[in-house]
Amino acid sequence: MKRETENSCAKKTSIGGQALIEGLMMLGPERKAIASRRPDGQIVTEISDRAPMKGLANIPVVRGSVRLVSQMGVGISALLRSAEIQEEAEAEAETEPTDKTNSSKIDAWLEQHPKFALWGTVFLGLGFSVLLFILLPSLLTDGLRYLSGWQGGSAGKTNLILSAFEGVVRIIIFLSYLWFSSRIKEIRRVWMYHGSEHKTIAAYEAGEELTVENVKRHSRFHPRCGTSFMFLVMVVSILVFALVGRHGAVLNLLLRLALLPLVAGISYELIRLAGRFDNPVTRLISLPGLALQRLTTAEPEDAMLEVAISAMQAVIPSDPDSDQW
Repeated sequence: MKRETENSCAKKTSIGGQALIEGLMMLGPERKAIASRRPDGQIVTEISDRAPMKGLANIPVVRGSVRLVSQMGVGISALLRSAEIQEEAEAEAETEPTDKTNSSKIDAWLEQHPKFALWGTVFLGLGFSVLLFILLPSLLTDGLRYLSGWQGGSAGKTNLILSAFEGVVRIIIFLSYLWFSSRIKEIRRVWMYHGSEHKTIAAYEAGEELTVENVKRHSRFHPRCGTSFMFLVMVVSILVFALVGRHGAVLNLLLRLALLPLVAGISYELIRLAGRFDNPVTRLISLPGLALQRLTTAEPEDAMLEVAISAMQAVIPSDPDSDQW
């Protein structure tokens, strides 16, 4: 098997992406591109302008949670659009028109209010993530402490042990979620597109022409990845939550909700540092996320690389310095 090249950079770009349903989104400093492979083999690339980040989105630490919510909105919108492209292609292939008379009133209302549907989906997704990865570990820790009757030693020592235990539970839940997701065939194809995103960005950063042969030589692992960010959230939460101590179960949950923007903000600044500098400390920060990408990326097919290249070429700015990380 051909050995992948390391992601040695001529530059480090701020261009990032997201795997979609049989496609990929790329976000550049000026444009957004959604590229999808239709069932007939045609690549459809839709390009739109992007407004620059302003206000809170540029304030250190604060910008982490602001950009996270914004990115989720853009990502879900792109995911829904990629699904529509596949549905439109399938409808074109049908010999008989689709009967929509049985559509529910809820579906019709959501079609008339797309922004409500989009942001409702964003906050449902955020709520699920917060419940599963932040609140559930805290509840399990308090529940086990109550059932065991464990009182611990000094207040400081007890707080440290329980915070560490909660953190371990959080990481186990997170890893289990990724592992089970990677077993699903449909998700596996999404991970393959995720790998094509990383390879294409790496080839661009190396200053190479974006061809399938050039792109496929690069690694599917990349330090500036959402997987790395999510793992940093898990680790940073252990330290931040330990500082506020442990109280009653309800107060613990409220404190974690209140501190979540701070956790996201610190994690975002760390991932920025890890992406900007290359030294033993930043490599250590990146190492767990790179390891986890074995679960969230897979080697792509050449056809997937073609989709990634199409999306990437659409967002490369005319000013080569405007997308510096």
